[in-house]
Amino acid sequence: MAENELSGQQYVILPQGSSRLIGRDAQRTNIAVAYAVAGIVKTTLGPKGMDKMLVSELGDIVITNDGATILEEMNVEHPIARIMVEIAKTQDKEVGDGTTTAVIMAGELLKAAGNLIEQGIHPTTIVKGYKMAADKAKNILEDSSSTLTIEDVDKLERIALIAMASKNIGSDITKKYLAKLAIQAIKQVASKDSNGAMKIDHDFIKLEKKEGGSIEDTEFINGVLVDKEIAHPGMPKMVKNAKIAILDVALEIEKTETDARIEITSPEQMQAFLTQEEKMLKTMVEKVAKSGANVVFIQKGIDDVAQHYLAKSGIVAVRRVKKSDMEKIAKATGARLVTSLDDLTKDDLGFAGNVEERKVAGEQMVFVEKCKDPKSVTIFARGSTPQVVNEVERSLNDVIGALSSAVEVGRYVIGGGSIEVDIANGLREYSGTVGGKEQLAIIAFADAIEVVPKTLAESAGMDSIDTLVQLRSKHKAKSGRIFGVDIYHDQVSDMEKLGVIEPMKVKLQAISSASEAAEIILRIDDMISSKGKGGGGGGMPPGMPGMGGE
Repeated sequence: MAENELSGQQYVILPQGSSRLIGRDAQRTNIAVAYAVAGIVKTTLGPKGMDKMLVSELGDIVITNDGATILEEMNVEHPIARIMVEIAKTQDKEVGDGTTTAVIMAGELLKAAGNLIEQGIHPTTIVKGYKMAADKAKNILEDSSSTLTIEDVDKLERIALIAMASKNIGSDITKKYLAKLAIQAIKQVASKDSNGAMKIDHDFIKLEKKEGGSIEDTEFINGVLVDKEIAHPGMPKMVKNAKIAILDVALEIEKTETDARIEITSPEQMQAFLTQEEKMLKTMVEKVAKSGANVVFIQKGIDDVAQHYLAKSGIVAVRRVKKSDMEKIAKATGARLVTSLDDLTKDDLGFAGNVEERKVAGEQMVFVEKCKDPKSVTIFARGSTPQVVNEVERSLNDVIGALSSAVEVGRYVIGGGSIEVDIANGLREYSGTVGGKEQLAIIAFADAIEVVPKTLAESAGMDSIDTLVQLRSKHKAKSGRIFGVDIYHDQVSDMEKLGVIEPMKVKLQAISSASEAAEIILRIDDMISSKGKGGGGGGMPPGMPGMGGE
């Protein structure tokens, strides 16, 4: 129902029983939902953060403290909760780390905005102040950062260890071992663009996992691990100095695109047909052998007869290889993808020092290793249980993301909540230069940013208020800007001396993601059930506060 302001007459706009939230009610609900989502992952922040267990309807279990994984696995229905999930996804996609930080920052920004709205400050004024604060925060962040290069292995190792600090994947020695593997992978695939800037393509660092063994059995492969087996038992299981062909063509007689029928009226015709088919397959194999290839990776199928001739020629073949793996093999070995056997020459072949089929945890896998300066490598993650090996994989993803961010931008900041306090102090100083009510929003932004050191202190059992007061006091003196929360000794300490550093890009993205999400949510003053893409009645999620649930 809606009322015409001029005539006072009522018109039906929305169908009877439609869900709708208006004005302050919509804002309160949205802020409450976003803050509740942030509260779920808040306790996972930092080296002493807690884990979450997610159990699906089928009984599948995920145990992790990775913010992106928790939010992605959660069964959320409310549209605002979905926006918070998108924050984590964006952060994870862009920089691979800092997902929890981004989400809890967004939650705090919205909570602070809610207090300002209750004081009568309009949401658009708060949004304007938040935009100003975010821009200033980024400037402070850049001014407080230091440089590093891909050759600063010690700093890269520190960044990797901080990214893994909260993960329950073994001892510090194990984490240091995984950090070294990740750095090795990053250095191997790194390249420079036309402007001389470093670029890391994550797609060419393959993470393969298999439960069994221990985390220490995780290994770096200077090449590609393909989760397939060699096509024929008569083929060699290992080839040294492999000359590799990668083919996007089937070694089999493919069916015609149009319907066709072959009439055979005698046994002689049948034999002639089979002989011709065999001859065609033999010719295909001869073309492969003529190129000099002794290992072939094929994206499509291989006929049994073709397998026989390949085995007779001493050629190892792996079929039904994924397109993504074909690209990685090409990058690792220098081979070129060929789509026609007539075009296959020795110039299209790649090289690997060793191609071998090995049995791992009861399954056959093909190792393409000892490549010459490969631009695609593999980290083969191991763990005693599926939960452990999955957490190792998530940890390595975070580490690779953090290292890539550090190398590509070439700057890092002091961690342990130090940089957040620095930004907050800078914003409070900046707010004094801004007139109007936006000043209050900037101060609220500063307070919200400090959720990181507060949460770190809480997770360590420290008094968060006392810790924050100490940090603010230290950071007022320029020499104290390196102080943060030392959770291992329950005190405020020199984070630079402890080697607690993080990529600037991770913090930059967290601030951007959190502030932009908060701004989007604050501008919503009306939530109406829509028809949806299907054109049906649609509606808002049932059972949510103020959303028409029972």
